[in-house]
Amino acid sequence: MIPLAKTGGLGDVCGALPVALEEVGCDCIAFLPAYRSALKSSLAVETTDIAFTIPIAGRNVACRLLKTKLPGSNVVVYLIDQPQYFERDGLYADRQGEYRDNCERYSFFCRASMQAIETLGIKPNIVHCHDWQTGLVPAYIHARLGNYSWMNDVATVMTIHNLAYQGRFWHLDMPLTGLDWKYFNWEQLEYYGDLNLMKSGIVFADRVTTVSPTYAKEITRPEHGCGLDALLARRGTDLIGIVNGVDYQQWDPSTDQLLAAKYDQASWATGKAACKLALQQELGLPERSDVPLIGIVSRLAGQKGWDLILPLLRHWLTHRDVQWAILGTGDKNYENELRDMAVSNPTKLGLRLDFSEKIAHAIEAGSDMFLMPSRYEPCGLNQLYSLKYGTVPVVHATGGLADTVIHASEETLQQGIATGFSFNDYSVVGLERALNEALDFYLHRRRQWAQIVETGMRNDWSWKNSAQRYKEIYLETLQNRRRY
Repeated sequence: MIPLAKTGGLGDVCGALPVALEEVGCDCIAFLPAYRSALKSSLAVETTDIAFTIPIAGRNVACRLLKTKLPGSNVVVYLIDQPQYFERDGLYADRQGEYRDNCERYSFFCRASMQAIETLGIKPNIVHCHDWQTGLVPAYIHARLGNYSWMNDVATVMTIHNLAYQGRFWHLDMPLTGLDWKYFNWEQLEYYGDLNLMKSGIVFADRVTTVSPTYAKEITRPEHGCGLDALLARRGTDLIGIVNGVDYQQWDPSTDQLLAAKYDQASWATGKAACKLALQQELGLPERSDVPLIGIVSRLAGQKGWDLILPLLRHWLTHRDVQWAILGTGDKNYENELRDMAVSNPTKLGLRLDFSEKIAHAIEAGSDMFLMPSRYEPCGLNQLYSLKYGTVPVVHATGGLADTVIHASEETLQQGIATGFSFNDYSVVGLERALNEALDFYLHRRRQWAQIVETGMRNDWSWKNSAQRYKEIYLETLQNRRRY
């Protein structure tokens, strides 16, 4: 939950959605572990006089509640302070890999959050859980673990941000959950002999949402279902896709303090030209206004399409007059290959193998095109930033990318809805075809290029629309919740 804890898009969503929900009339209270990053954040954290113990595998584990608020809102965040579990450098892992006690840590977090709701006297209508770390909560409510009075009237919503991460643990961790062994069966918590916390949330929640309509369909099929496709397909109309929103307080070129020049729909041509020059200077690229500049801000991971990007990049660096601006970290093999390419082609490839908020904003504003050829992408945020910044996205038509980028064809141009370029065939050939189409428009069809840019900049992907849809889902879920 930004600005308290951040890893991937989940942090952006959990930091922005409660604030947006408040603006459409919901009263939101959030629970988060008291991670080290949360205690060191810019937000003022208060102590409370509330402390209690939770039974975990025969031990009583103590914690206390801390309290803060999300900026610009009345959204209270309660931090579950248990230093043995959460006072660590990483959230879920360190350099050695996933923490071995993650099942224990998040079983505790889920149970402590429910005890906190009871102790604080909160009477929630909805408990909204995000990803495997909170997947036990719907099971606890179903089982009435703790026998809290508020459980009788509450409904649950489980949001899947990335199905590939499921919280899968060996079966002997089952006692850590506090649930009866009867729930360890193939229809509920058991998964190929293991305990699966994502499955728990999917099975027991009243509604299951995910972060785009296309991804909601994709995860009911084997290719993207990560072994849970049949279970998700059985949820039928209870599985709903809602596209994530963008925080335009942070991502708007007309107000962005990190840019060399601010601009809007009326001034994008001069504004982007100034930002392009600044980006070229920052990355040590020749300062050329005429050369197309393609930007990438991405984890260096197989999911993000690097098995397509690297072969194409290797060829284009020697055969095409195009500049590249790349920011990211991840797989060391990808890092090494990119580093070698940058050394061999310093006039065409500007590379930063780290993460910098300033450079990320500079690439969004200074690039002409933004490349996202992800193998799968539940929602994606960078393509939404690119649309706002007038940087034309070139994407693989999957998940949220398919839902938010409309391919420029003669028909969509005539309709005035084209916002980028996409390809269906996940291959180097498919990627190259889409990039060549984009370059043809950029170099030879400038009027239509301007139309694509301006259409994308007009799109409204703010959290207001997403929050309103979540509110509708909450109301529907309350009316139709499962009775146990």
